[in-house]
Amino acid sequence: MIRVLLVDDHPVVRDGLRGMLQAESGLLVVGEAGSGEEAVAVALALRPDGILMDLRMPGLDGVGATSSIRSRLPSARVVVLTTYETDEDILRAVEAGASGYLLKDATRSALASAVRDAARGETVLAPTVASRPARETRRRTAPSLLSAREVEVLSLVARGHTNADIGRLLHITEATVKTHLLRAFVKLDVGDRTAAVTTAMSLGLLP
Repeated sequence: MIRVLLVDDHPVVRDGLRGMLQAESGLLVVGEAGSGEEAVAVALALRPDGILMDLRMPGLDGVGATSSIRSRLPSARVVVLTTYETDEDILRAVEAGASGYLLKDATRSALASAVRDAARGETVLAPTVASRPARETRRRTAPSLLSAREVEVLSLVARGHTNADIGRLLHITEATVKTHLLRAFVKLDVGDRTAAVTTAMSLGLLP
């Protein structure tokens, strides 16, 4: 059973999310929070497996709450659920430690799948985020698109290494590996490891 915490400053949104998730097998909503500050306190008290986190809230926003929770409770997987999909918002969430980024128009099945995938340690990006048509922009900016570390990580993914393998080889944590991958996904406008490697190769970014 995957234990889930819902964070949103609108009670009606939390009610809707609770209803959607309660209809799915294997998911249990164990708590709710209406602010970033409350989210941190409730997460530390309940230690949920997954957290659906609103991005923009008064006071401590979703990015700040995610960062605080992940620093104190590394096992918790945070999936940002928001109406915003700008690159800046996505990257801020990823850098704070979010395992995924979904939009609030997600279907019930997509939402449930995202929670399950994140709980398994996988990365999750909304289809509209992962498939934005920016290939020509990427081609023009390809030489400086990915950081050296992101190239290293993707190169190892291309050779068949797992996140744990990559962490050991590069002497970084598995969580850091996932952060580099998510940043690469966003920059390349893709939604998974295979697409990231394929796109990076097509742009001549991998050695």
